[in-house]
Parts: sequence; C-alpha cells; structure tokens
Amino acid sequence: MRRRPIFSDLGRAIPFGIAVATVLVLSQPLVRAANSPVTIGGPFTLTSPDGTPVTEQTYRGKWLLVSFGYTSCPDTCPTALLEIAAALTRLGPHADKLQPLFITVDPLRDTAAVMGNYTQSFDSRIVGLTGTPQEIAAVAQEYGVYYEPRTSGPGAEDYVMDHSTYLYLMDAEGKFVRGFDADTPGERIAEAVRGAMARARENAGHRGRSTQ
Repeated sequence: MRRRPIFSDLGRAIPFGIAVATVLVLSQPLVRAANSPVTIGGPFTLTSPDGTPVTEQTYRGKWLLVSFGYTSCPDTCPTALLEIAAALTRLGPHADKLQPLFITVDPLRDTAAVMGNYTQSFDSRIVGLTGTPQEIAAVAQEYGVYYEPRTSGPGAEDYVMDHSTYLYLMDAEGKFVRGFDADTPGERIAEAVRGAMARARENAGHRGRSTQ
C-alpha cells in the first residue's frame, strides 16, 4: 500500500507522459534544449545548506550538473554522487566552471542541514538543496523528474522514495545540454562536460566573429 498522504498530490511529481518524453530526450547523447520535444530545466526557488534561499539565477554563469534523490537512498544516489565527485577531480581546473546540485525529493526528512552534511561527505563542491514540498514539486516538474513515496514499514517515516535517476548537464545560460544515467562513470562525465564546454567556447567565438 502506498503512502500518498505524505506529499498529497504534490508528491506524485509529474504526469507519466512528460516523464516518458523526458526519458526519450535524455537518451540522446547531446540533445540541445532547442531541438528537444520537452524543455528541461527552468526557474526554481530552493534552500541551500546554510538556510539561504537560492534560485536558478544564483548559479547563472556556471554550468550545472543537476541530480535528484534523497539522503536515505540505499544505493543509486550514493553511486551517482561518488561518480560526480570523481568527475570533479578529473576535470581539474575546469571544475571551477561547474556547480553540481543535488536536490532532494524527500523534503520532510531532508532538511537544509541534513542535505549539507550528506553532500559534504562526497565532495565539498556538491551543493545539496531542499525546499518545501511545493517547491520540490515545482523544480521536479521543470526537470521532468518522477518521484513518489512508497511504504516500507508501519511507522510514519517508514517509506522510501521511488524516483527517476538522471543527471542533467545545463550550460552557463541555464540551457539543457545532455543527460547522464546515474551510474555513468566519473571519467565519462568529465570527458563529456569538458567537450561540451569546449564546443560552447567555439560557438561563442564563431558568433563573435560573425558580428564583426
């Protein structure tokens, strides 16, 4: 039996059709948002580990590697965060241009302090974000993320979160670049991020020359 009341209708995330479309978009290695049937990413208001409100504008100018999960996740989330940490190491100085964000889908248990302690255990450069159930539902819809609580025992907090597990690479202007499976090795993530940044610099150079 599922514990729908935990998040009411908000906890059900997004319609199935959008979730399927998002999977199709992310299955393409380098699909640009402009060519995608689903727009991935958008405005959000969340809370950082120190309790400060943040929005998508807080990180504008940096590339983002966005993932969703929760701190009680038994395997998928820790695996993804370990690979993100490995990618940051492999990126070297390029890592300064990338901001990994780990957004909880379990805001009732994952407070700002809990998120901060959790992400710091993987890499201090990964920022954990939480929010109200309404704020989490809104950002999940922007990214096409599915999540829903599932009862695992008799207690009020005896539940796990079923959720989609993609990583989303967004460019410095907040546009979707590509998706990764959660178990993508850090080496491959770093290689893809480095390549995407190089292409962005090249395209910016072409645009600059064309306006001269």
